[in-house]
Amino acid sequence: MDVGELLRYQPDRGTKRGREDDPEEPKVLRKERGSRKWLREEDRGTSEDQRNAMDAVPGGEDGEEDEMETLDESSIKRMILTFEKRSYKNQELRIKFPDNPEKFMESELDLNDIIQEMHVIATIPDLYHLLVELNAVQSLLGLLGHENSDVCIAVVDLLQELTDIDTLHESEEGAQVLIDALVEGQVVALLVQNLDRLDEAVKEEADGVHNTLAIIENMTEFRTEICADAAQQGLLQWLLKRLKAKMPFDANKLYCSEILAILLQNNDDTRELLGELDGIDVLLQQLSVFKRHDPSTAEEQEMMENLFDALCSCLMLSSNRERFLKGEGLQLMNLMLREKKMSRCSALRVLDHAMIGAEGTDNCHKFVDILGLRTIFPLFMKSPKKMKKSGIPEKEHEEHVCSIIASLLRNLKLQQRTRLISKFTENDSEKVDRLMELYFKYLDAVRVADKKIEGEKHDMVRRGEILDDDLEEEFYLRRLDAGLFLLQLLCYIIAELCNANMPQVRQRVMQILNMRGSSVKILRHILKEYSESIGDGKSAEFRESEQKRILELVETL
Repeated sequence: MDVGELLRYQPDRGTKRGREDDPEEPKVLRKERGSRKWLREEDRGTSEDQRNAMDAVPGGEDGEEDEMETLDESSIKRMILTFEKRSYKNQELRIKFPDNPEKFMESELDLNDIIQEMHVIATIPDLYHLLVELNAVQSLLGLLGHENSDVCIAVVDLLQELTDIDTLHESEEGAQVLIDALVEGQVVALLVQNLDRLDEAVKEEADGVHNTLAIIENMTEFRTEICADAAQQGLLQWLLKRLKAKMPFDANKLYCSEILAILLQNNDDTRELLGELDGIDVLLQQLSVFKRHDPSTAEEQEMMENLFDALCSCLMLSSNRERFLKGEGLQLMNLMLREKKMSRCSALRVLDHAMIGAEGTDNCHKFVDILGLRTIFPLFMKSPKKMKKSGIPEKEHEEHVCSIIASLLRNLKLQQRTRLISKFTENDSEKVDRLMELYFKYLDAVRVADKKIEGEKHDMVRRGEILDDDLEEEFYLRRLDAGLFLLQLLCYIIAELCNANMPQVRQRVMQILNMRGSSVKILRHILKEYSESIGDGKSAEFRESEQKRILELVETL
């Protein structure tokens, strides 16, 4: 490309998540650390007449389209070579005249120009291998440490577009080569170092932060195993620092919450690291804002949900449950349930994660100590109207409440267990009535699903089709969607109550079963199926002990 074509070509550099940009505003080189501001137009020495003459090339927009069409391997190689030359020249002049910006200013502007031009490479991901083969990726990564933050931001902008997830999927081979080179060059560590020097009070630098997070999201979406390395390379620490910074809510804070939730998915090492960095306290502090106040915008609500997701993910690690307990997380969630704000549904989900399994024993005891039973049972008796209006499925609410009660029955001992079970005898055993109401509700729902599945299986056998493992798994997932897991929890609660030496509760259960023409046999069958599925992903020892305990309940029903 000649100079005229370079000036005419304006690549589209949209970010993955929207920030307000003025497309008419010229790209300027703003700031060098400890130096001065530079504007593009003042220093190029190109007059208005010269620019108009260059724009008046025959063909106009069609000529531009022709240029786009002729992009090939050789033109990309020339572009990369130009980039390398300008990068080297700028580095050389900076070393030679470190205290005289006028000497290297022009080379810096030229370098910025070619970086902008390289956005066109994102339209042809099949040629990404050229960036790697000609060492351009390493050169770009090297520029992330450039003294002029404008150059760094320009590189971030380019990398964001090159790694756009839709573009990566256009050429699997080209994407793999590029991502391999970025990972090998420790791109996340370099990006984090660059984040530390960006001032978000400056709009362009705030955009640079946003685009940096977009690069990380693109890479982790394309290759999920990058999450663990990214967290270890300083990203997790930076995200926590940015979340607790005393700054107004903005798009970057929302994006930080999203990236944090992504990093914590299915990775115990990252969850442990977050705990060691006092991340549980950071999450609780950020969520405490929503104890008595609803989010003011949809974006702020999204951030709140991301933080709740991150907290739930962390609580899958037993060491973080201890940190949650010490950080008074139970008290905060309990208050959220009582305040009846938008955070209530998510607080219920957090309590479920905190108390489930043997690792939740301490949290279960503390929950009773802080009078949590007074909070949870009204939610058990009736699903809140606000929850229905907010679009949370009733089944999801009932599943979390029943899971919490099942965890309490499993983990509580002595007086606290007695306090829990006695709740079911209050007001003429109304909670037993509600328990049986839910039992028959989900028993009917699962039976409908089972009948439909059996019909489909029968038709497939008749047609000679094979029922493979994938199909069986699909059928099982459909049963879960109908409410199978919740039905199993309800049966477990019923079995625990019937074996708790409370004749009043047991008699009421049997009375309702007889009235509905049902029997204990159905309960036993469901519990046996539950015992076979319990403990997935846990140790064999845990699985065996849980199965034994549930089967003992079945035998004594």
